[in-house]
Amino acid sequence: MALAGCGGPEPPKPAPAEVPAFISAVVEMREVELTYTADAIVEAVRQSTVAAQIAGRIVELRFDVGDFVKKGEVIARIDERAASQALAASEAQVRQAEAALRNARAEYDRSKQLVAQKFLSQAALDRAEAEYKAAQARVTALLAGAGQAQTERSFATIVAPYSGLVSARHVELGEMATPGKPLMTGFDPGTLRVTATVPQAQVTAIQAGAKARVEVPSSATWVEATQLTIIPTADPRTHTTQVRLGLPAEVRGIYPGIYARAHFVTGRAAALLVPRAAVLQRSEVTAVYVIGDSGPPQLRQVRLGSAGDERAVEVLAGLRAGERVALEPIKAGMFN
Repeated sequence: MALAGCGGPEPPKPAPAEVPAFISAVVEMREVELTYTADAIVEAVRQSTVAAQIAGRIVELRFDVGDFVKKGEVIARIDERAASQALAASEAQVRQAEAALRNARAEYDRSKQLVAQKFLSQAALDRAEAEYKAAQARVTALLAGAGQAQTERSFATIVAPYSGLVSARHVELGEMATPGKPLMTGFDPGTLRVTATVPQAQVTAIQAGAKARVEVPSSATWVEATQLTIIPTADPRTHTTQVRLGLPAEVRGIYPGIYARAHFVTGRAAALLVPRAAVLQRSEVTAVYVIGDSGPPQLRQVRLGSAGDERAVEVLAGLRAGERVALEPIKAGMFN
C-alpha cells in the first residue's frame, strides 16, 4: 500500500499568480541640456517693514499674518488725539497771524498816504513796511507749521505701500508705538526671485548659457527663470558668486526663505533618460522596476546623473536603451 501510494499521481501545482499590466515607459537616448545645479533660496524683490512715524497708542490693527492687503488699504491706526490737538493749535496761530498781517497791511497803506501828504516821516513808513513784511513772514512760517502738523496727524493712519501678503506682525492692539517701531512686514508675492551661490569657475559657462530653470523640491515645482543676473562681486573667502533668477509672477505656493535649486544650462549632449516617476528611492538605494517579456517586474539598482528635467533624469548605469520600466514602482513592488 505504501508503494502504491508513492506511485500515485502527484497533486496539482497551484497556478502562478497572474501579473497585472503596469503603466510603463521606454528608456531612451536623446539630446538634453547639460546643466550645473546649485543650491538657492527664494527671496522677495519687494519686501518691507512698515514702522510708526509718530508716538501714540495703537488703537486698530486690521490685518494679521497671512492676510492679503491691497495697495492703499489701512493696515493700522495710532491714537491721533495728540496730533489733532497740535494741528488745532497750529491753525489757531495761523489765524492770529493772518489777523495781524491784515492790520500791518492797513497800517502800511495809511503810512504811505500820510507820507505822500507830508504828514509822516519816511522813517515811520519804513518801520510800517518792515512790520508788514515781518507779519507776512510769520504767516508763511505758521502755515508751514500747520502743514507739518497736518502731515504728522496723517501718520496716525498707516496704509499699505503696495499690494502683498503680511509675513509678520510686530505689535499688538493697545501697545505704545514710537517713531521707528516696526508694525508689520509684508512682501509682494508677484515679484519673487531665487538667489543661488555658484563657484567662480562656473560663471563663464553660466553666462554663455544664459538660461536656467528653478526647482522647488518642497512642492515639486519647476519653472523657467525669467531673468538671469550675475552679481559682479565675489566672496574672497569661499570664491563664490551670487546669481539671481527672476520668477514668473503667476507662480503660486512659493514664499521667501524656501529652499530651491537652480539648474543652469551649460551645453547640450546625448543622454540615456528614464522617467522620474519610475525611480524608487529606498534608503540609500536608487532603483527602478524593469518589465520583461514575461514574469513579474524586476528591481534593478541604477545610478543617476545630473542631466534631465522635471519629467526625466539621466541614467549613468543600470539600464540600456529600449528597456521598459514601470511608472508605478510601488505597485510593481507588490508583485515582485
